[in-house]
Amino acid sequence: MRQKIELAAAVLVLIGLVILSRAVSKYAASSQVESRKTAVVLDPGHGGSDPGKIGVNDVEEKAVNLAIAEKVQELLKKEKIDVVMTRKEDTMLAGNDGQTTKAGDMKARVAVINETAPVLAVSIHQNSYHQEGVKGAQVFYYTHSEEGKKAAELMQEALLVLNTENNRKAKANDTYYLLKRTEAPTIIVECGFLSNWEEAELLKDEEYQERTAEAIVEGIKAYIEK
Repeated sequence: MRQKIELAAAVLVLIGLVILSRAVSKYAASSQVESRKTAVVLDPGHGGSDPGKIGVNDVEEKAVNLAIAEKVQELLKKEKIDVVMTRKEDTMLAGNDGQTTKAGDMKARVAVINETAPVLAVSIHQNSYHQEGVKGAQVFYYTHSEEGKKAAELMQEALLVLNTENNRKAKANDTYYLLKRTEAPTIIVECGFLSNWEEAELLKDEEYQERTAEAIVEGIKAYIEK
């Protein structure tokens, strides 16, 4: 009789451990999902042999993009928001074949975003136009993405702090590779025009870059919290 009782007790303990193990695994998986849902991908455009736009003051877009993205990353970390950067250095990303080309670079950026499956991907760029007087930050989103549109409109509103007279609106686009190929809501933030002397000078200034980063963070938070 005693052996039967001990055997039954052992079986009950074993069953309890199995149930506990499943509960822990389920909780861990749930935590990982929640973590991914709150992650943000920051994509500093261009890099390496691809400088992007060259400003009227000779500043290179790739450097401005990375500087602002790094500041956004630090601010998001303070907000306890996980961040994944597509690049952290002045370099292009290699494609699946290991070759560093513009096409491979773009495919690699898309791969990072799709593999991360973030709540939002923000690609940081600077604009340019043949008329020097054109200026103002503008946000682009994929035409067929309702979440992208929502994020872009909130970001456009947040960027008004940089220039309250900026009347640009978030704009739909169905041709940009990054917007078309990413599975998560993705927006492209054109922080200003390097073809405009006033904005080009501001965009190379570290204090203005910090202000721009703060505005971008507010736009990200507005989307996550909405």
